[in-house]
Amino acid sequence: MKAYDSNIIRNIAVLSHDGAGKTALVESMLLMCKGVDAVGRGKDNKHILDFEPEEITRNVTIQLGMAPCEWNGYKLNFIDTPGYSEFCGEISEALRAADGLMLVVSAESGIQVDTIRAWQYGKSLHLPRLIYVNKMDMENADFFGFLERMKELFGKSVMPLQVPIGEGVNFRGIIDVPTQKAYEWVDGERQECDIPAELQDKVAEVLDMCMEAAAEGSDELLEKYLEGEPLSTEEMYEGLYQGMINGRVCPVLCGSAVSHIGSRLLLDCLIKYMPDTTKSINEAVNVDSGEELLVNYDDPFSAFVFKTTLDPFAGKLSYARIISGQATEGMSFYNTTNESEDKISKMFTLIGKQQVPLTSASAGDIIVIPKLDDVRTGDTLASKEFPVKYPAIAFPSSLYTVCVSAENKGDEEKLGAALNKIAEEDPTCVVRKDVESGQLQLSTMGEVHLDHILNKMERKYGAKAILSKVYIPYRETIRGKSTAEGKHKKQSGGHGQYGHVVIDLEPATNGEAFEFVDAIVGGAIPRQFIPAVEKGAVETLAKGVIAGYPLINIKMTLKDGSFHSVDSSEMAFKVAASLALKKGIPEAQPVLLEPIYAVDVMVPEAYMGDIIGDISSKRGRVLGMEPGEDGITTVKARVPCSEMLEYGVQLRAMTQGRGSFDMVFDAYEEVPAKLAENIIADYKAANADA
Repeated sequence: MKAYDSNIIRNIAVLSHDGAGKTALVESMLLMCKGVDAVGRGKDNKHILDFEPEEITRNVTIQLGMAPCEWNGYKLNFIDTPGYSEFCGEISEALRAADGLMLVVSAESGIQVDTIRAWQYGKSLHLPRLIYVNKMDMENADFFGFLERMKELFGKSVMPLQVPIGEGVNFRGIIDVPTQKAYEWVDGERQECDIPAELQDKVAEVLDMCMEAAAEGSDELLEKYLEGEPLSTEEMYEGLYQGMINGRVCPVLCGSAVSHIGSRLLLDCLIKYMPDTTKSINEAVNVDSGEELLVNYDDPFSAFVFKTTLDPFAGKLSYARIISGQATEGMSFYNTTNESEDKISKMFTLIGKQQVPLTSASAGDIIVIPKLDDVRTGDTLASKEFPVKYPAIAFPSSLYTVCVSAENKGDEEKLGAALNKIAEEDPTCVVRKDVESGQLQLSTMGEVHLDHILNKMERKYGAKAILSKVYIPYRETIRGKSTAEGKHKKQSGGHGQYGHVVIDLEPATNGEAFEFVDAIVGGAIPRQFIPAVEKGAVETLAKGVIAGYPLINIKMTLKDGSFHSVDSSEMAFKVAASLALKKGIPEAQPVLLEPIYAVDVMVPEAYMGDIIGDISSKRGRVLGMEPGEDGITTVKARVPCSEMLEYGVQLRAMTQGRGSFDMVFDAYEEVPAKLAENIIADYKAANADA
């Protein structure tokens, strides 16, 4: 594939709800551009862009796919994305490389939750948006009814540029309103035709809408429009383009991807209305000076790695959007993120999994570079003379956590390595080792995402995992006071062991987990043994006394004791301190504590009642509500950690996928007596078995 100048490149992320047909649409345009010889149809599982085994099995897009198209001297880089919300990390990556967003909706199933989410993505990033109504040849298709619904949801910026000829089984053509040209598809071939008489009034109405929208952004055009003078086609193009760039206009087109009706018109419109890559201005930081700056396309070379894939056979592939300058085969670069140097030994673009070689690429273009072992998603590659660094991608927080362990003993290292490789490919997959429990914990976006990861891990790396519940970091403490004595005396021939302490226990007053007070007077315990007493206490507190969880907020005062001039040792006093604690804590009103999290739940207002009721059922306490944009309200609450383990899945079910949440640790609070009894009983039962 040849190199294209920046001003004739269009980078377009394609988003939709699952099943809207965006992959089929992208492949239809690939076919029009002769990028491929043939494409799959419908649900025959022969999509070019969905080639991973999991995608074929599920018949859904799971990871983003690249589809560069060459059309009328222009290059369009389509980035196909998953429609299922649990794979939203791929969308975050795609949007970082795109200059515009095409939202595909189904005339058959209408607007879904993920349609709204996709719109909000584009709006939040201020990306120009275009809507394509697909499946116009399906039964119950209603273009203008559908259009009114979109206006209700997305505002008056939504406006048609096309009028369908027929709908449902009678759908046979499209009228391009700005050019006043009509086309019918006969036996798969496009033929120009006259505008049907019954549609002329509707076309005139839409044309007036187009002229009004085009004129609003220019005083000159507005004056011309208000005087009743029609705008030329070129004036409409320019006015609508400017309106789309500033978010005032969102064009709506229509067609059928599987029948390839409207694909050529769509390609033409994307060239006309989507911004070229020279319009992109990117914020960066100079890593040498710390200065913030704006990077233009004609600055020295820099690129941003928006995705990474790993394959046991093909190795690592780094997907990079060239922000400025030019990339050429063999050139060296500086990784400003990890401060390393490397070179582009080879580069290509991808059509699905097919590699198309490139020797050079201009700013704005998207390239794939193999075998950059030290490069990760979010890294900035730049020339040594232009050491800039771009902000990392803001990925959504993982919502669903499980504990994973190797199915076969001895495969723990293999499992850990496989998970780390998966996490490098997918930043919404978070792997961590819990220090306290020793558990290997895996956080994902939901059950489907988890299932995909486990299947992928087994297929690519031969690592099988079994799942278990996540460890809850309960704590123990005391509410009362007690005095206890611990004496360790042992005679075993020769030197014996002797340590004796008397301690007072009470809740800590300094805010620390453990407060140790040395109140020994008169040398009852020699100074050299005092640290051993404290150490023995710390070790005992870490293991817990009533349920095996660490003790916190404890004040221990060492007030008396005794020693033996020969048999006393540090070990003896450590044991004595442990014995004293084990006696004293049960007498000091011990209680069990649970971690409480501050939770922010973001949901449409319609779901507020359900959310508040659910939080209350989880022993949570609602603190307040904060209205936000687009009808989204944030519910602020405090909820026990044990009640939040599967909340991501539950919230998605309650809100039809429209809710999200964040949570951070807040404090420890006492566990209700009945629950505490069960936890303590489980601990004692497990200990007895051991």
